[in-house]
Amino acid sequence: MTPYRIALYYAPAINDPLHERASAWLGRDAVTGAALAQKPISGVDIAEVTADARGYGFHATLKPPFRLQSDVHSALQAAQEFVARTAPFALPPLQITDLDGFLALCESLPCAPLQVLADGAVTALDAHRALPTEAEIARRKPGILSPRQREYLRDWGYPYVFAEWRFHMTLTRRLTPTEKALILPAVTEALGDAQALGRTISEICVFAQAAPGASFTILERLTLRG
Repeated sequence: MTPYRIALYYAPAINDPLHERASAWLGRDAVTGAALAQKPISGVDIAEVTADARGYGFHATLKPPFRLQSDVHSALQAAQEFVARTAPFALPPLQITDLDGFLALCESLPCAPLQVLADGAVTALDAHRALPTEAEIARRKPGILSPRQREYLRDWGYPYVFAEWRFHMTLTRRLTPTEKALILPAVTEALGDAQALGRTISEICVFAQAAPGASFTILERLTLRG
């Protein structure tokens, strides 16, 4: 069955401790789709705080989710061709970062190959992307976007690509200062030293959403072979 939407994401390897700890934090394993019990935090509805991130699965976006205009096998072939010409590279240690009120894991040092990877992922599969509907465009609130973001939305179906892209692995929704004071120590403890480990990006993942509103799961892991 062709998924409703697919995306190209970076996600940690299954044996990377960050996969287990971040999945437990979000309350779902994107590999198996299994729900996971979340550790309670006094004064916080942690299930609500992590709901959006849980639905997408623990990841960093490369090619944002899109509906297919071709069959899924053609898109997967294009993804295979992309990873065949893309070389693995070292990812700097990650750190918990406040991104406009959201907590996310970001790289602790500049890493130029990350941008190259994301740019290549956006273009590699775009021939298989169905054009967005008017409703999908409207959900991006083009009226509040910058001119460049509106141009990206028009040409690529998403405003935060290329020069507007930032590597990040989302951990929460946007928080109030009070919520952040409670949640930041909790997520720091939950992830432990896993965030600071050195790791190599040697594969990326095709995530799939079976139907509108469904959670994303990993459809296929692709090894970088360039």
